[in-house]
Amino acid sequence: MSTPTVYDVAERSGVSIATVSRVYRNPDSVRAQTRDRVLEAARDLGYVPSGSARGLASRTTGVLGLCFPDYADPDAEADGADAEDDDSAVMLYSDQIIRGMERAARRHGYALLIAASLEGGPQSLVEQVAGRVDGFAVLARTVPTEDLEVISRRLPVVMLAGPREIDHLDHIEVANADGERELTRHLIEDHGLRRLAFVGGEADSPDAEARFAGFRAACGDAGLPVPDEPAVRAPMMTAAEGERAAAELLGRAGERPQAMLFANDQMAVGALHALERRGVRVPEDIAVTGFDGIPLSRIVRPALTTVRQPMRRLGEEAVDLLVRRLRDRTREPVSLMLPVSLARRSSCGCPPPARG
Repeated sequence: MSTPTVYDVAERSGVSIATVSRVYRNPDSVRAQTRDRVLEAARDLGYVPSGSARGLASRTTGVLGLCFPDYADPDAEADGADAEDDDSAVMLYSDQIIRGMERAARRHGYALLIAASLEGGPQSLVEQVAGRVDGFAVLARTVPTEDLEVISRRLPVVMLAGPREIDHLDHIEVANADGERELTRHLIEDHGLRRLAFVGGEADSPDAEARFAGFRAACGDAGLPVPDEPAVRAPMMTAAEGERAAAELLGRAGERPQAMLFANDQMAVGALHALERRGVRVPEDIAVTGFDGIPLSRIVRPALTTVRQPMRRLGEEAVDLLVRRLRDRTREPVSLMLPVSLARRSSCGCPPPARG
């Protein structure tokens, strides 16, 4: 089956080739009805915009791509910069994945193209990357499944994080549920905490939901009430949302939670700041935990108990899978589950590690 071209899209949608080009280069210059018709024709045909002249000639670009939503948290970055004069202190989840991908891409002789933006939505991300790379990795919830199906007919795609939604694509995730279950068990069994509040993300966030499932499992194991919903859901898992969640939990009637478990470190760091401003001691009054193991979790005070996931390895494995797929398009798809580890620190009441 031949690769669909811009000519095929123009014929299918009943417009000129110039109009198809404008849809991809300057979509606002085309009427919405026409733009939708062109994009629908492209999706039906499996068309992806072509890359540079070099790519057209050789069908390779020497570039790998990464698509992810830009959830940068200026509050967390500023706080980290104040806390330590160290660039690594403010590296967030996606930054660590990028570092891993860059390291592996250089090793294989590739460059890395990054598309991270909420402006323009997922279609914009796809247009930025798909025609300019040999293959790309996509974080969960970044690009709709139907668009990935179309793109994967032409380019290798690796899915990062979240459940495996497309069976024929390579896929990597971490043991989110197991990690949160172990963390919750630690709070219950080792610290004797019983009133636990889990702060999650939106219901369509696969990683956050897997962590909530681990929390629920640990509560069930211990004979504690198993909540149907997180105590608070954060629309974006940023430090600012963590501050708001902590304030909300403190303001509720009834007994205060003995521990706040956050679905990621950014929110937990924000909560630490909110609790300090209110004179609530951590861990004496309330324990606080996170998930991810970003560098900032080590330098906040108190140091944050968290679940470390291998973020750089996630990026490295993604590149390795893309390169393997480029060399052999017919091999069976791979699904990897990377292990996590518990980092016991002061924010849950564990003693700081001995210095030696």
